[in-house]
Amino acid sequence: MATSKRNTADSYTLRARKEGYPARSVYKLEEIQKVFRIIRPGAKVLDVGAAPGSWTLYVHREILKGKGSIVAVDLNPLSLNPLPPSVMEFTGDAFSEDIRSLLVVNGPYDAIISDAAPMTTGNRMVDVARSENLAESVLSLAREHLKPHGNLVIKIFQGGGHNAVLADVKKYFIKSKTFKPAACRSDSFETYIIGLDLKKEVMEKG
Repeated sequence: MATSKRNTADSYTLRARKEGYPARSVYKLEEIQKVFRIIRPGAKVLDVGAAPGSWTLYVHREILKGKGSIVAVDLNPLSLNPLPPSVMEFTGDAFSEDIRSLLVVNGPYDAIISDAAPMTTGNRMVDVARSENLAESVLSLAREHLKPHGNLVIKIFQGGGHNAVLADVKKYFIKSKTFKPAACRSDSFETYIIGLDLKKEVMEKG
């Protein structure tokens, strides 16, 4: 059974190569989008932890289709050549003052998506804690840079505190839940927190 699931996972990798995406993670966003309609045509999107660029490219190709824009931020450059015309790329720490000032200039955003993961150590407790801290940082960006009624996707490792992060998301969004796409590897403990419809009062309190 495990071999069958791994073969399925490998099929996502092969499909990504065939369709011109840098990584198989694109199919996680594809499923999230089909289920939750996170991004609408014409939207302004912020992709946090965007490299190598599969999510960014999917949004450009399959959702925006020339209408709307994407700001992609990562410590590493995107592996997209050429860079799609709807994409503005910033290489650096999304949570630094320099990058945050650029996010202000180019925002606010209709959706913030993040497939970012921390550097892992192999120690699950440490890795989960780092993932939770990263998820909270992305939520902070959402509170600062999302438009009222905007949507959020955050990757997080399942563990002792991921429910606490979900509870924080619930404070600021009308609807929220966790969702694990079929494209996640069977042995992965990652999942995604979905926040739909940012409450207007969050922006007013600023």
